[in-house]
Amino acid sequence: MDLSFTKMNGLGNDFVFIEDLDELWDLDPDAVAWLCDRHFGVGADGVILVRPATDPAADYYMLYHNADGSLAEMCGNGARCFAKYVVDRGLIAPDADSLVIQTLGGLKPVTFTRDYEGKLYSATVDMGEPVLTPALIPATFDGEMVYDCAVETDLGTFNVTAVSMGNPHAIVWVEDVETAPVTTVGPLIETHPAFPRHTNVEFVQFVDVETLRARVWERGVGETLACGTGACATLVAAVLSCRTGRSATVELPGGELLIRWHENDRVYMTGSAAEVFSGVIHLPEEDEDSCD
Repeated sequence: MDLSFTKMNGLGNDFVFIEDLDELWDLDPDAVAWLCDRHFGVGADGVILVRPATDPAADYYMLYHNADGSLAEMCGNGARCFAKYVVDRGLIAPDADSLVIQTLGGLKPVTFTRDYEGKLYSATVDMGEPVLTPALIPATFDGEMVYDCAVETDLGTFNVTAVSMGNPHAIVWVEDVETAPVTTVGPLIETHPAFPRHTNVEFVQFVDVETLRARVWERGVGETLACGTGACATLVAAVLSCRTGRSATVELPGGELLIRWHENDRVYMTGSAAEVFSGVIHLPEEDEDSCD
């Protein structure tokens, strides 16, 4: 069975896109993990299916799988790539400058600019209102929010601020992001009992009132070059701790995102997206049985 795909990335956070407007593909976790494998598959941080929206207020539906095959509510970098995919292929009217993406984390309005060829140049995603209530993140801490709360791990105690941007995030402030224990402590916080659905983990360095520097341990993936929802959660945590104002640039290994927590309480993320290549891959026999 041959599968047509497109490889895309947002600041190096990369995805295998599958156009599934007829809803023919039902990938199981093993098939997704194989596609994302950087040695035997295409290689990616996740797989995104482009499907028709089921909500009349949306243009298309973005079904996002983490690299381990698990479903995720939302992916900010994936949303910008999704917008570029449908805009560049003419699935959106040529004079349009906005669209609405349906996700498991709700509807995400996107505004965008085009280049001289009419292709998407930059996108701003309305990421919605941050969720701070512990039970809704979800997290098991007491109180009205998870602010600078201690999490005990086998490698020590780390204070976290937890924010949901449609998916859970735990922000850890560090002196130097380059030496932060991302690959050792990240998975311990990700799977900590305090986060019953696991969590993404951001290790963040304060640079100045307009700049934050972060590395991300992504739930179900590992360390990634960028995370859009993580950048949004980082800005929210910075505002709560009075480190920045309501707008700042978040520097990630893959590039920069401009994040703004508007006075209407919604968070807006602006950044680029790129198409890398398209191709056809033959699914191994053991994976064919897992795809309809």
